[in-house]
Amino acid sequence: MNELNALNGLNASKALVEIQAVSKSFHKAVKENTTEIKALSDVSLSVRENEFISIIGPSGCGKTTLLKMIDGLIPYDSGKIVINGKPVTAPGPDRAVVFQSFALLPWRTVLANVEFSLELRQLSKEERTKTARDYLKRVGLADFEHHYPHELSGGMQQRAGLARALAVNPAILLMDEPFGAVDAQTRQLLQEELLELWQRERKTVIFVTHSMDEAVYLSDRVVVMTPRPGKVAEILDVPLPRPRVSEQVRRHVKFVDLTNYIWESLKRAMENHH
Repeated sequence: MNELNALNGLNASKALVEIQAVSKSFHKAVKENTTEIKALSDVSLSVRENEFISIIGPSGCGKTTLLKMIDGLIPYDSGKIVINGKPVTAPGPDRAVVFQSFALLPWRTVLANVEFSLELRQLSKEERTKTARDYLKRVGLADFEHHYPHELSGGMQQRAGLARALAVNPAILLMDEPFGAVDAQTRQLLQEELLELWQRERKTVIFVTHSMDEAVYLSDRVVVMTPRPGKVAEILDVPLPRPRVSEQVRRHVKFVDLTNYIWESLKRAMENHH
């Protein structure tokens, strides 16, 4: 695995997100009893500026919980999450989330959905519309601004969700299995479009996925989690050059090797758990 751990020249950039020994439990009431479910245990991870990092692990290992804690939507029990030197206590303008479910407001047009994220920033109507149109153009939806979400395909709805997240110009994009609900062809297309956007925008992306080849294709590093309570089993560098052209990359021997290695790593984590 040594050649697979070759660094991607990212060492020079500073850590933007620091996750330090974070743990999280939930309490579930069953009849008269309350049981504690430990979601995450002692998770530590540094994410560098402009880095694209994927988190992969078995269902229920706390990937989404970790993303929500980075966003400040739910508190952590112990440890620390620091962004740009400041502890996370609530959602902030430096972060935006893209969900699997698109989370578009059905009664608003595509344009109004993208504008929604800007309304909270108290921008003028003119400025909101201009910015929203700009981002719809970037995700290839310029001709669909007056459509409603139900009039769009799943892939187009996901593009609209991405435009809405990017419109607020966050430093950090948190993506929770954003392509999990679309068909395989659309998924590959969206992956390519996301990489093109990332290349242009240079956001810091933390991307949760179940797909090993998606994680390898998109990322600078892949974080492999153990089954619940989720811990970091391994962090792997992706030694594939950028920009990445889908067909070439997916046939690359390092791509195949690393995808297989992650599968073995996940299997090992599952076996050690039982």
